[in-house]
Amino acid sequence: MSNRPLVRDLLKEKEADLTAAERKLTAVLIDNSMVAGLQSITRLADSAQVSTPTVIRLARKLGFDGFGDLQDAIRDDIAARIKQPLAKLDPKQNDAPRDHIVSRFVPGAMGNISRTLDRLDLADFDRAAAILSDPERELHFMGGRITRSNAHYFFNHMQIIRPRVFLMDSSSSVWPQSLLDMGARSVLVIFDIRRYEKELEKLAGLAVAQGVTILLFTDIWGSPIERHATVCFRAAVEVPSSWDSTLAINLLVEALIADAQSRLTDSSADRISALEKMIGESRIFRGI
Repeated sequence: MSNRPLVRDLLKEKEADLTAAERKLTAVLIDNSMVAGLQSITRLADSAQVSTPTVIRLARKLGFDGFGDLQDAIRDDIAARIKQPLAKLDPKQNDAPRDHIVSRFVPGAMGNISRTLDRLDLADFDRAAAILSDPERELHFMGGRITRSNAHYFFNHMQIIRPRVFLMDSSSSVWPQSLLDMGARSVLVIFDIRRYEKELEKLAGLAVAQGVTILLFTDIWGSPIERHATVCFRAAVEVPSSWDSTLAINLLVEALIADAQSRLTDSSADRISALEKMIGESRIFRGI
């Protein structure tokens, strides 16, 4: 992957320097997951209700020579975002030194953690931890085809340290039953990395319409669900494999678990003590 910052990150960095018209244009780009930037300059300007010179000025503020260069960068970002697993295998790797996979995998994984922490907004982290540790809120966890294991891991720990925690069924046909009881005190924690799942996006939209708070874990390109999220954690996921790595995502998850438990010290300790006693006294749980 190129070391060039993503266009959406450049837009965020320059936000304070943008004019009102440039902010309108930025909103159109981000709301459409940058796809609007693949249109002609005239159509993009029309869709944002700004002038074509505004589009050119924005491109130059982001460090590009003009709209063409900006559009090329957007095209590269989108191509990386939708890359399928097999397409990630570089045929040139056959000519690379035959070093062990661990030697190649570890730097990639560690680099993902570093890049994820570099872009982490600690205020957002604290906000999410406060939401997760609020005993008046009920928590629901949902993941995609690959990230369901991350959701289950998060759910399992949170269920131990606090009450009113639920894992949503993997079958979308029963989601309406879960949505039925969700409201303003509900939190839906969603994991969605490329290639993003339309069903999860629909679920998030329906939940938000009922006042539900969304916490999203996604990759650096950003799931479309991001527009519904109160807090969004974007993690680096690329490694020398045909699959994306969720190691950096799980680092954030475990840090949030630790923070939430520290905020629930007394009630959490009592709950864990009661659980241990229940396990010890119930022979069925010991397989006897």
